[in-house]
Amino acid sequence: QVQLVESGGGLVQAGGSLRLSCAASGRTFSTRAMGWFRQAPRKEREFVAAINWSSSHTRYADSVKGRFTISRDNAENTVYLQMISLKPEDTAVYYCAADSALYRINAAIAQTDFGSWGQGTQVTVSS
Repeated sequence: QVQLVESGGGLVQAGGSLRLSCAASGRTFSTRAMGWFRQAPRKEREFVAAINWSSSHTRYADSVKGRFTISRDNAENTVYLQMISLKPEDTAVYYCAADSALYRINAAIAQTDFGSWGQGTQVTVSS
């Protein structure tokens, strides 16, 4: 299991930027793909971005392509989500998650592939 703690959320105006961080504990972080998901009020949790263990493969939801960038620092056991050009519809609780499998070549995007989840960090984008 991997313990995850998100940070970096907050209130930002439309067009602004935020960088979310997810600090992981445990010795297997560097072997697992990582993902970011979000849940807006009254909506289902949805996939945002994912990165494989070696940073050689990333995936993004269509709604965030070109605006969000996922990255990771295995030496620091941290995964990041850089968000620019934020829109009110990006308002949600953002969760990071760790893949249940090790050394998955392609970054997983299905929620069922992720076995460890953080508590979430709120991102609010005002219009």
